[in-house]
Amino acid sequence: MDTRTPAYFDERKASQAAAFLLFRAGGRLPVIKLIKLMYLAERLSLKRYGETLTGDRLVAMPHGPVLSYTYNLIQGAYEPSAGGWDTWVSDRAGHDVELNDKSMIRSPEEDLLALSESDLEVLSEVWGEFGHWDKFRLRDYTHSGACPEWTDPSGSMVPMSYKHVLGNLGYSPENAAAIAERITQQQALSVQMAAC
Repeated sequence: MDTRTPAYFDERKASQAAAFLLFRAGGRLPVIKLIKLMYLAERLSLKRYGETLTGDRLVAMPHGPVLSYTYNLIQGAYEPSAGGWDTWVSDRAGHDVELNDKSMIRSPEEDLLALSESDLEVLSEVWGEFGHWDKFRLRDYTHSGACPEWTDPSGSMVPMSYKHVLGNLGYSPENAAAIAERITQQQALSVQMAAC
């Protein structure tokens, strides 16, 4: 079994996005709340910019939509890369995760350098809207009509294509297909570059 994340997944951005949310939460969050906030940020980035925040694989799981590789990093299923997950986020402790070293972030804008201005705006907006919600309300929200791209996987895990998600975000079928194709091409290029 390969214990590395795929080259097109930006572990550094995912870990810093998680660090941003943990910082806003005072350093600690329940796993389910963090993963839902990160999905909502990925979704908002797709909606607003037609771009992924992390390049993660989107999947439907029993408790709603999830960023698959990020979830697996939280679970310890992947070997984190240098400067990636373990730099920012501590090992899972029960149902919670926390910042690895709170002193590393004085200001997200100055210390989380993998995140662009638009990434920070998306994360700030998601935190502002949902950060005060408890984990169960957030879980319920993501598998309600608020995220119509999610369908019940019947106890399993089912991939959600970017085209499908973009279509549910209001993009026309043509635009959703074009954006999804561009994302796929960018991911293929990342894999080729990593192999060089």
